[in-house]
Parts: sequence; structure tokens; C-alpha cells
Amino acid sequence: MKIVVIGTRGIPGIPGGVETHCEKLFSRLVVMGYDVTVVRRSSYITDDNRITEFKGVKVKDIYAPRKKRFEAIIHSFLGVIYAKRQKADILHIHAIGPALVTPFARMLGLKVVMTHHGADYNRQKWGRMAKFMLKTGERFAAKYANNIISISNVITDSLKEKYGRSENIRLIFNGVEKARVIESTNYIESLGLEKQKYILAIGRFVPEKGFDSLIRAYTKSNVRDKFKLVLAGDADHETEYSLGLKKLAKDNGVVLTGFITGDKLAEVLSHPALFVLPSFHEGLPIALLEGMSYDLNVIVSNIPANTQVNLPSDDFFDPYNEEELTRKIEEKLSVPVKKRMYNLSPYNWDTIALQVAAVYKTMG
Repeated sequence: MKIVVIGTRGIPGIPGGVETHCEKLFSRLVVMGYDVTVVRRSSYITDDNRITEFKGVKVKDIYAPRKKRFEAIIHSFLGVIYAKRQKADILHIHAIGPALVTPFARMLGLKVVMTHHGADYNRQKWGRMAKFMLKTGERFAAKYANNIISISNVITDSLKEKYGRSENIRLIFNGVEKARVIESTNYIESLGLEKQKYILAIGRFVPEKGFDSLIRAYTKSNVRDKFKLVLAGDADHETEYSLGLKKLAKDNGVVLTGFITGDKLAEVLSHPALFVLPSFHEGLPIALLEGMSYDLNVIVSNIPANTQVNLPSDDFFDPYNEEELTRKIEEKLSVPVKKRMYNLSPYNWDTIALQVAAVYKTMG
């Protein structure tokens, strides 16, 4: 069965939750015998990742403007045309923005699976028109996609409530790899960090991630002289917010790693005293699952998507209450650092690949 995938910036090593999802999932589907091509956005391709295949997954680079308002829709439209020319058995669309092209794909006779990664119109970075287009993409997917994969119960319930879609929706979680603990501290030491002497947060520098709130809560805490704060990530498109966040971080001694992957990310995840996810909006956060896979102590905002993950109430805080976050940080770091054990069996990528294959088979 030939599968063409659109909606992601691309694989491998391109930062983002959807990108990580596609990188881990489709290499496993290839092993299971599927012919998979991931369509990548040209604006994210550099000399370092100019390839035609990754772990058996074919990659096709197609033009995309490096403008956040037009990037996804133009690229997705061209991706549909490519899928039709390749005579794809299934077009797999990721995220509600690219899902705007679902009716066009169906009109061309393509069978469509759409994975809903979250209500992106709730993200603070989008203006009124962008939010309208994202909501339209969600509506088009609900009406026209042959099958929808939802990564959380929150999304599933929302599709049923808003659009009356109750058939051909499959709940399939995001996944996480087994932690690759790196004992070396060479990289973190190059950043001026010590083992178990820093707080870690990971994500894009966009308002809904709440990193500015985290910095303010950290600076008010009584632990800032003993523990450093590390933000691993950056902005896809530099904005007034991302520039302001970087200045706020610099002014308060926060360590910024930029986008990191591979050994650097694994080492940073191997040695923190605490992992914090202060988001105002998520689908099902892979960053949180990664932190849990390293047995880290965590503090998580109590938004619906995060409370889907089975954590005790002491791990949650109100993202709109910086004082509560300050208090949580102080409480967590007032006792010796120790590893925690989590049940991550629902988030096994091998199981997830089998679940997605089962969706494909219903369309064969």
C-alpha cells in the first residue's frame, strides 16, 4: 500500500511535535511493508538534511514559502497534487491547518486519513484570519476525511460535540521512545550547567508554551541561586514574542540551548533536577512524555490535554497563576532529587504503528 504524508515540515531532525511523531511512526510502518513517502517543506531543507530516504521512508521536497501564514496551505495543496500523480492509495494529512486541502484531495479521488494533533486555533500566535482558517481546516477534516486519528480523548470528544462526527475516529496516542540516558556531562558543562542543578523546559518559543511565565516564576523563587533554568528550543519564525523572550531569558541568567536533537538533547534530558511544562495549549505533548521517559520529576500545567496523562495532582499547576508555579518549583526542589517511575505503556511507538496500520487496512 502506497502512503503519501503531508502536513509535517519534514523528517528527520526537524524540530516539532508533528515532525517527531512522523519520524518515529512512518519508519515503523515501512518495516511492516508499507510504501511511505513523507513530503517535506523546502524552506526547512538545508545541506545537512538534503536526502531522499530516511530509514526506508522516502522523502520528497516540495516548495513551501518561509512565511507562517502561507507555508502550510501552499505546501499542502502541492502535496495533494503530488500524491495524485504518485497514485497514492492513502493520503495521510497531519494537523488541522493542512487539513484545509481535504475536500480538494477527495475531489481528486484520494482516500484521506487525517491525524488531529490539537486545536491549533487556540494558539496565541495566530490572528483572527488564521484562526478562522484553522477552524475551517478542522471542519473540513471532520466532514470529508475518510478516517480521523485523534491523539487524545479531548480531541475526540471535541469532534463529536462540534461536528457530530462519531464514526471512523480512532484514538491513537502520541508515543515516546525508550530513554537514551547519557552519563557524560560534557555538553551540559559547556553550557555552564551541573548535573541535577538545573530546571529544564523544552519547546518552541511561542506564547502558548508559557516560557515567559516560567521565567518570571523562576526568578521569584528561592531556588534560583542553586538551580539554573534551561530552555531547549527556539522560534521557527522570529517574532516580537520570541525576541522578547530571549531578552527576558538573558536578563535573568536563563540558559538557551537553541534547537537541539540527538546526543545533545539526550544529555540535557539525562541530568535535570526538574522538568517543567508550562503550556497554555497542547495536543498530547511529546516533550512531556520524553521527560517522563527519563524518569524525571515533573511539573505540568493543568490544561485538559496534560491531565490526560496519568500523573498525581501534586504535579499540576494553573498556568495562569505564576505564584503557584513558583511555589511548586520551590516544593519540588526542597527535597533531594530522585528518579520517578511512570507507566508509559500506552505510548509505545510499536503499538501505535500497529494501530495506524489497522486504520489503513480498513481503507484498503
